[in-house]
Amino acid sequence: MIGESECQTRCMESAETKTIEIVVNGEPRRVPQGLSLDNLIVWLKIDPSRVAVERNLAIARKADWQAIPVQPGDRLEIVWFVGGG
Repeated sequence: MIGESECQTRCMESAETKTIEIVVNGEPRRVPQGLSLDNLIVWLKIDPSRVAVERNLAIARKADWQAIPVQPGDRLEIVWFVGGG
């Protein structure tokens, strides 16, 4: 029987080895494989209510983020809305 800490270690090792490379705002990043665009935004610790995303030169509609898989080599531009006056 596998102990809880051993399982967590194996799961972490597995997550660390199953990554893909993408480009976010011009910077190469390694991210977990299998994320959708909405999950990527959360993984990056970005507030999804204040951003727009361009994926491979096309605007990704927020309503579609859940259905858009992040693929190796994707080029994403994430822009934040800033208020003020």
